[in-house]
Amino acid sequence: MENFAAGRGTMAAKMTPTARILIIAGSDSGGGAGIQADIKTVTMLGGHATTAITAITAQNTLGVDAVHPVPTEMIIAQMDSIIGDIGVDAVKIGMLPGPFAAEAIANRLKQMDKVPIVFDPVMVATSGSKLADDATIAAFGKLMDIATVATPNLPELQRLTSEDDPVAAALHLVGQHGCAVLIKGGHEEGDAIADALIEEDNMTSWQGQRIQTDNTHGTGCTLATAIATFLGQGASLNTAVEQARTFVRVALHDAPDIGQGAGPIGQGSVRLDVGTGLRLNQVTVTGSNYRKSVEFYRTLGLRQIVDSPENGYARFEAAGGATLSVQIDPEETILATTAIYLECDDLDERVEQLARSGITFEHGPRNQPWMWREARLRDPSGNIVFLYHAGEARRFPPWRVD
Repeated sequence: MENFAAGRGTMAAKMTPTARILIIAGSDSGGGAGIQADIKTVTMLGGHATTAITAITAQNTLGVDAVHPVPTEMIIAQMDSIIGDIGVDAVKIGMLPGPFAAEAIANRLKQMDKVPIVFDPVMVATSGSKLADDATIAAFGKLMDIATVATPNLPELQRLTSEDDPVAAALHLVGQHGCAVLIKGGHEEGDAIADALIEEDNMTSWQGQRIQTDNTHGTGCTLATAIATFLGQGASLNTAVEQARTFVRVALHDAPDIGQGAGPIGQGSVRLDVGTGLRLNQVTVTGSNYRKSVEFYRTLGLRQIVDSPENGYARFEAAGGATLSVQIDPEETILATTAIYLECDDLDERVEQLARSGITFEHGPRNQPWMWREARLRDPSGNIVFLYHAGEARRFPPWRVD
């Protein structure tokens, strides 16, 4: 039996620090759901996405216009090509073209030992378009038999079991197939929503406020793929679900507002908000004058996201999602022992533009021995700020130690 457990590497026991996620799903030409959303999610979470495409769809934010199923033999060929070379640390299964494909995929995945499998039983697109017929839905049981967790939304859960109560329906699936079931509460009415992970001997729930947006296309795909990625990186199921929920919620907040219907969510800026390891994503400096500090950092080009003058606190967001805060304390002695570095690709142009707007620089752009080009200035409180450009030399200088 093949063994592609997380961290085990390929069949030749080759070690790799990057989780390899096999995505078995359909293509969404609009880029909001399916394979496209899955690849974005895996990439932003630091994994490597591989794909076995099950169907090609012509769709956008308004609906699905056409579906072209990929022959089952080609789906299995894609899987074999990936498994035989790259290896797999976790699997996500989404849209399936028919019952024969579902059974063939299940039989192929049975040959892989100890690989987490996340099954998202896709039946209907966010737009309401039907993506699975009755025969295909009937075959979903074979995939739940081998899955680690299934992630149905409430209508899908009811369709799979004919149970009206979500918990009873989930327990029905757990008892019948042995996989955990994540009940997704996004289809419930009201501002408060709850998700629940039902296992054979445990239930974990998460509550949250509904994020008011029409841009929800691909939320189910993204959630399931994020769970698979975290499982492939070695997280427990509870931790994987919790982190995946955070990823989706931030992506909903950061949706780009594209299209005339249910737009895609914004996976592209979530990397600093959730993931494995320590992330340097927030810096706070002390200031002495609120108005001048806010004006300075906004003039530099940072986006203010918290404005609390009564508390002497402001927070700014940089491109990429990192944040910088200023906490005003007039009695604090500010020692310029730490520098803030803000990278920009248009350094010389930006410095010239800022200088014309009244920003004073201690020195303009200079090439440094450590392969950065930087300009130095201070904020109104005396904190040192550098605008710089390093490119690959920041993380990958010739003298990098690995």
